[in-house]
Amino acid sequence: MAELLHITERPLWEAARAAGAYEMSTRGRTLEEVGFIHCSHRHQLRAVAEMLYAEWDPEKLVVLVIDGDRVPAPIRYEPPVPGATEEFPHIYGPLPVSAVVTEEPWSWTAARDEEGSADQGG
Repeated sequence: MAELLHITERPLWEAARAAGAYEMSTRGRTLEEVGFIHCSHRHQLRAVAEMLYAEWDPEKLVVLVIDGDRVPAPIRYEPPVPGATEEFPHIYGPLPVSAVVTEEPWSWTAARDEEGSADQGG
């Protein structure tokens, strides 16, 4: 499984589950507006959450664990801004709910632990 992650607001994910597809790109922006859905790898997730959701109650957020092999749309690895060296996965189309293999609650503590594990090669 090619694991991709996307952090989002619980109500947006609940609406997507009912509709059959998720079509938000990032906080406050749709797939239609941006052209792709922003994703990350586990070691990148904390920085993304800090940038977009630092002031949010973690209870209102959910991390979608996506099997990239189940996503029919193209997935491209690109820098978030011109000149950046780190690349992030971008899904260029709707995300079918069937590609989301699990939902994880957002936790700043768990993210810090995961980041530490990734830094140590684990």
